[in-house]
Amino acid sequence: MTGTGKVYLIGAGPGAVDLMTLRAVKMLKSADAVVYDRLVSPEILALAPAKARMVPVGKAPKSHTVPQERINEILHELACEGLTVARLKGGDPLIFGRGSEEAAYLAERGVAVDYAPGITAAQGMAAATGVPLTHRGLATGVRYVTGHRARDARLDLDWQSLACEDTTLVIYMGAANIAEIALNLMRAGLPGSLPVLAVAHVTTPRETRHISRLDQIGTDMAARPMPAPVLIVLGHVVSLYHSAALPLDLPQVMAGE
Repeated sequence: MTGTGKVYLIGAGPGAVDLMTLRAVKMLKSADAVVYDRLVSPEILALAPAKARMVPVGKAPKSHTVPQERINEILHELACEGLTVARLKGGDPLIFGRGSEEAAYLAERGVAVDYAPGITAAQGMAAATGVPLTHRGLATGVRYVTGHRARDARLDLDWQSLACEDTTLVIYMGAANIAEIALNLMRAGLPGSLPVLAVAHVTTPRETRHISRLDQIGTDMAARPMPAPVLIVLGHVVSLYHSAALPLDLPQVMAGE
């Protein structure tokens, strides 16, 4: 039996609290219950009403303590209690966030769903590092892909389609598979000298960056693993990164060096 509750699917953005939209903050502050992912910062959670029920459902790599099916059920159960539920997701809920799966589950059960888009990690990276996603003469487009498959299934990406030097390629959740990804992209035609930027915990105080090349990034990240979440950007736009902004304890390998 469905109550009168509703669910807000809220994009919390890439991490910094001041990168949330006004709409997202308004929705969060009106919530009776907050169901939140592991990567939502404490500063963002502090915006929730003091009396709100806080429900952590975060997943870590290879550790899904709350399966997606159970998350769907939790949202439905809370809504059926007549609560206004804020479902907080890092980045944007409709970009690799499984927000559409949750919305479909709720819609099938008569629960109203509304959205607050979030600044996704790629946009946060561009603002934090100065590396644009597109740039005249360097990239005429940008593509977002996931570098991980559910249940560690084989990566079956369309490598030929992705191997386009005129396009910036942004890889989410690809740190563990970056050596395989880089090899497949080079086999499909991308040059090994293509610059690559990896950013961990983008826009947060824990942000770290690493500049490399396509033929080196797998070795680099195996030698110096970065803490998840890691965003990886491949393309000529990375050549616009100003190396002086890189932390001094991180290696710098730019294309052409």
